[in-house]
Amino acid sequence: MRIDAHHHFWHPARGDYGWMPAGDPVLSRPYGPADLAPHLAAAGIGATVLVQAAPTVAETEYLLGLADATPAVAGVVGWIDFENPAQAAVLKRLSAHPKFLGVRPMIQDIPDDDWMLRDDVQWAFRAVMDLGLTFDALGFPRHLKNFHAVLQRYPGLRMVVDHGMKPPIAAGPAGFAPWAEGIARLAGAGAFCKLSGLVTEAAPGWTADDLRPWVAHLVEAFGPDRLMWGSDWPVCHLRAEYADWHAAAQDLTAGLSTADRARVFGGTAAAFYALG
Repeated sequence: MRIDAHHHFWHPARGDYGWMPAGDPVLSRPYGPADLAPHLAAAGIGATVLVQAAPTVAETEYLLGLADATPAVAGVVGWIDFENPAQAAVLKRLSAHPKFLGVRPMIQDIPDDDWMLRDDVQWAFRAVMDLGLTFDALGFPRHLKNFHAVLQRYPGLRMVVDHGMKPPIAAGPAGFAPWAEGIARLAGAGAFCKLSGLVTEAAPGWTADDLRPWVAHLVEAFGPDRLMWGSDWPVCHLRAEYADWHAAAQDLTAGLSTADRARVFGGTAAAFYALG
């Protein structure tokens, strides 16, 4: 089965999407299962992973409700408040839902780059690991060192890097080496990675060749067994249609064997998230 390992649904009227620019013609509108369904059908995608976009438990419960009503959604990556140890009970409750997969704190939006190393949030990493849940690592290249420290501290944590840790593609080759080094270290510690979100890090008018060296490094660092494709829909609409990014990703992985491409476009996500 082909799997989209990373997409979102949201409704701005919920009021908990603090990052969303008001009046944005692409982002500031509702997106739901009926909007995504034609894209999945056209790409031959049979299952998806729905990922949180608001730092509230209420949004996670909203997404689980959508997942219950949408057979194509195989699982949900949600959110809990890592700064509130009382939410250990919330995490345990959520983990009982058959489509709840794990959590994603919105670290890219937290001003303190060392937040994930603070003593008061360590209980959450331990709880995620003890419950057998997954951890989506959302950040920027400057966070790579600290994510590596977290994975060394908790080697049993099932961590997946969202969007290749948002490499500075639009800036050109100058930022490649520091990002590549940090990615290689994180991959060496056992992390997985999503081949997603790259088009929104590229300049307008991007081509597959603009992405090629960055994707090649992700393939080399993680290998097909730890790399999974995701659309990052509807955020991808800032730079591309769903079909455009899907086609580009297929082009960028054309050098892999048929079996390895099947892993990147489905098998790895199924294994990491224990889908099905």
